[in-house]
Amino acid sequence: MNELLKMTAHQVKEGKFDKVILAIGSCEAHGQHLAEGCDTIVSYELSKQVADRVPGMLVLPPITVGYSGHYDTFPFTLTFDYETMIHVIFDIMESVLRNGINKIFLMNGHDGNIAPIEIAARKIKEKYPDARIASLPEWWVIAGKLVPEGTFEVWNGLGHAGEGESSIAYHLFPQWCEPDQATCVVPDHLPEHVDIKWDFAEITDTAQTGDATVATAAKGKLMNDCLVEAVVKDIEELDKNGWNYNTSRCTTKLKK
Repeated sequence: MNELLKMTAHQVKEGKFDKVILAIGSCEAHGQHLAEGCDTIVSYELSKQVADRVPGMLVLPPITVGYSGHYDTFPFTLTFDYETMIHVIFDIMESVLRNGINKIFLMNGHDGNIAPIEIAARKIKEKYPDARIASLPEWWVIAGKLVPEGTFEVWNGLGHAGEGESSIAYHLFPQWCEPDQATCVVPDHLPEHVDIKWDFAEITDTAQTGDATVATAAKGKLMNDCLVEAVVKDIEELDKNGWNYNTSRCTTKLKK
């Protein structure tokens, strides 16, 4: 057992944990067909699978609300403001450090949390230089790079509650999904090279982007397995090197 929520203090002590994994999610509309807590559930389920394969890793309770102000046109959005979100992530990491563990992995499930995670991590590093922090900020992007070519049919699986996210939801928690409510909304006027800072209602009227109608649990299992394998491999490599990132110097001499 490695889920802090379900453990006694005695079990935590005897577990001899030297690292933690924190799932960071949200509660907001995911189309009309996925549970509002999709981001939390996916990141927590991935975290538990990773910890099951990594010795000494304690699974912290997930953060179930994130920054979701850009989704609040749709029901039923819960959101922290940015400052609150930064403080929540910072405070949890600081609590971990006070408990004598300085290796922290952040498993993010929601786009609105990316900036707060970055700021909170930087602030922790300023105050606690010995803290070691790693994260998977965008599993939905990395999954598209890890699964076999041709797995996704539309937009390389991207989108909020699109092909990829819907697929992993159908795999992990089909009981909280309504596939018959899935839609396809692919914004076709987004610029190629620059980034638009949108409110979600500007690019969809269904609280969903991408093509959820072609999502399948089989695609979701592929994503799940590839993501877990990749994170486990990276954490094993970090452990092997003591979470020290630069152990050698380049010996190549500069040419005059």
